[in-house]
Amino acid sequence: MRCVIGCLAASLILLGSASAQWITITLPRTPRTADGKPNLGGPVPRAADGKPDLSGIWKRVDPPKHTTDTDNFDLLDWMPAGATIRMNPEAAALYQQRRDVLLGAGRPSQHCLPHSIPDAMLPPVIFKIIQNQDVTLILFEEFNHYRQIFTDGRPLPVDPQPAWFGYSIGRWEGDRLAVTTAGFNGRSWLDDTGHPHSEALKTTERFRRIDFGHMEMQVTIDDPQTYLEPFIVAIPFVLEPDTELIEDICENERDSAEIPGR
Repeated sequence: MRCVIGCLAASLILLGSASAQWITITLPRTPRTADGKPNLGGPVPRAADGKPDLSGIWKRVDPPKHTTDTDNFDLLDWMPAGATIRMNPEAAALYQQRRDVLLGAGRPSQHCLPHSIPDAMLPPVIFKIIQNQDVTLILFEEFNHYRQIFTDGRPLPVDPQPAWFGYSIGRWEGDRLAVTTAGFNGRSWLDDTGHPHSEALKTTERFRRIDFGHMEMQVTIDDPQTYLEPFIVAIPFVLEPDTELIEDICENERDSAEIPGR
């Protein structure tokens, strides 16, 4: 399988990326070099309405630096050097406990629960974007989770049932797809080091496809009940060409046997 369960210190579980492929395929719409290899530097594909087509299978690029002393994936890894995330005292204490005392133990994904936003895109695992006129889908290979981004002009729900991935609506700002999400249940973590959030969390993601094989996302985190000010994280992605998603089922009973001390 592409994704395998790996153990990190003191009950820290992540899914890694292996070399197996779902099937050997040659996608007809992929631009290619003279030797037949995918040309990731090719032009940005366009949808029927002329907007950039974000469709494809993507994986985040390794961060340029690691600011943490563990193998966790920290939001700070995708922020400028010297950047800080300012929390209120209660949130700071909770984060410190998760990061330094528990070493990430107890994270939702350890119990087969969703990573959510933006944490679902931080591990080195793939996801698939399917862009249509009225809705864009994000399919996560890890745990078989998905998101719906509605671009049909509907507003965010006024009083939604809190959800792991919240509720997302999108609009185009030039060549960027701006996605606003709210209605979170407050149970997920923003990253694997344990940055918390409340049900008041609101995220704004801006996706821009740079060329055929590269995309960037800037996500603004706005949660006044947890953070003293909004902050922005920028995550680059690279296309995984000529492949497809494979089924990835989280089996908590089996995974727990791999946790040290269990």
